[in-house]
Amino acid sequence: MKQWYEELFKNYANTYDKEQFTFGTKGEVDFIETEIGCDKTKKILDIGCGTGRHAIELAKRGYQVTGFDLSASQLEKAGEKAREEGVHVTFTREDARYFDFKNEFDLAIMLCEGAFPLMETDEMNFMILQNAGKSLKENGKFIFTTLNVLFPLFHSVKDFLNSYSEVNSKESKVEDCTFDLMTFRDFSTLTCPDDSNRLLTLKCNERYYAPSEITWLLKSLQFNNIGIFGCETGVFNRQIKLTPDHFEMLVVAEKCPLGI
Repeated sequence: MKQWYEELFKNYANTYDKEQFTFGTKGEVDFIETEIGCDKTKKILDIGCGTGRHAIELAKRGYQVTGFDLSASQLEKAGEKAREEGVHVTFTREDARYFDFKNEFDLAIMLCEGAFPLMETDEMNFMILQNAGKSLKENGKFIFTTLNVLFPLFHSVKDFLNSYSEVNSKESKVEDCTFDLMTFRDFSTLTCPDDSNRLLTLKCNERYYAPSEITWLLKSLQFNNIGIFGCETGVFNRQIKLTPDHFEMLVVAEKCPLGI
């Protein structure tokens, strides 16, 4: 049985690229470049790359990038876009829970819920973080965004998501949101059209995280220099303090040197 995210991204690539949150790519990549000192020798892995917006922008700026995703249609679109832009990105189909790169990359990015935290169990989400760590070289950097549990404690997730949906399609809507305080999971029903204008109805399940949880998880995987910040579309900055008004948090961490 396919999970809701597999069904959503089966035929959604063109629609995805019109979503409001995809318009901040250049600003987000500006931050990524700053974090690696604009060093073009750095090898970059894009986990859950989708249609390749970050991977392609990084390649345009001269970086060697590998991107992977679970969705074949998203990857097909990514390849088309890379060819149109005249850049090379290595795109492969992988499951973030099971990919197996070992000490190959200087930077791993996982942005806009690229795999994490869409998984149906906490153990699966942990596997993704674990694999990201294994993929990095000693002192490699990990930059990712994830859902901020402070937000649903103070705001309506339903209203927030529907405000985004209204910009893209009158047919898209989120209903029946239930946030579980025991598991920090939000259960909802998403109705939206795919690229063939077929109306999908999906039972979604997403995990929100507390900053302290993320810190503990990363420390258990031998990351250090962990920074957690607030973020918005196109605006990644270490100066933004995380608050309950941020739907997502930005996380930056470094893989510990061996022996530490």
